[in-house]
Amino acid sequence: MSAVTPGRCVKVRVPATSANLGPGFDTLGLALAEYDELTVEALAPGELDIEVEGVGADEVPTDESHLVISTIFYALQQLGFDKPGLRLRANNTIPHGRGLGSSGAAIVAGIVAAAGLVEDQQQVSDDTLLKLATTLEGHPDNVAPCLFGGLTIAWVTASGEPRSKKLMVDRGVSIVVLVPEETMSTSVARSLQPSQVPHADAIFNLSRAALLVAALSQSPELLFESTEDRLHQSYRAAAMPKTKELIDDLRAEGLAAVVSGAGPSVLVLCDDPADRLRAAEIAKSRTDTTWTAYLTAVDIQGATVEEVSKQTVSPSA
Repeated sequence: MSAVTPGRCVKVRVPATSANLGPGFDTLGLALAEYDELTVEALAPGELDIEVEGVGADEVPTDESHLVISTIFYALQQLGFDKPGLRLRANNTIPHGRGLGSSGAAIVAGIVAAAGLVEDQQQVSDDTLLKLATTLEGHPDNVAPCLFGGLTIAWVTASGEPRSKKLMVDRGVSIVVLVPEETMSTSVARSLQPSQVPHADAIFNLSRAALLVAALSQSPELLFESTEDRLHQSYRAAAMPKTKELIDDLRAEGLAAVVSGAGPSVLVLCDDPADRLRAAEIAKSRTDTTWTAYLTAVDIQGATVEEVSKQTVSPSA
């Protein structure tokens, strides 16, 4: 085993993500321009110093069970390095438990930080980054856009290796995310999925998912029809009725609204920037809960890691 150089320090930035995008269940993901930022420094073995600001600061653990810390230790072990001491300073802005990939972002932050800490001794490939992140997250649809940015199509090969393809999103696509007060457990949301779906529903979603790739990459006018779904949203609706009602209201107005990830946030994909404000007003008019509108954009860089005082390095697409 090798040792991480004591005193080596890196800055990491990771974007929020929205997975599924309606019909692309466990396959399509989008990186969003909302970020967690962290600084990680290698210390002498046995030392641990964690400070968290922003979202979740009063809730996340400040010991080795902190997800970023445990991920760094895991990644370093897999890369052949001994466990160092660590100093972590985190500033979180990605909402937790809202379907915006906060856990995936923490995992990616840890993986990328580990790669940055050993960069002077070992170069870590994009395939390795994705494999490490997918192993911990369980599926690649959130971690792929978080790592690489843009719109990603993720899959697992017959031999079990995660893969992804990054696509650029058409400039005509505008985004608003509507985030409620309530949270949703991803495991709970997944438990509501049936083990089998009707053949007609599978065909329906195949066509919409293929169309959605075209809509996002070159034909935003097709966003509304391409975000129809029969595989997962209706089954999860009972667990988040306010989300379903808002989506119904938005789609009744011709807006391409879908559940963001496992929910309960709502992602609205627009081909007219003015529609973002219209969606925000519809959410604001509801009295069942408070919805916070994030008028955001597509992140095209993905995760970045920078050795302090050195030039920023980003995983390639």
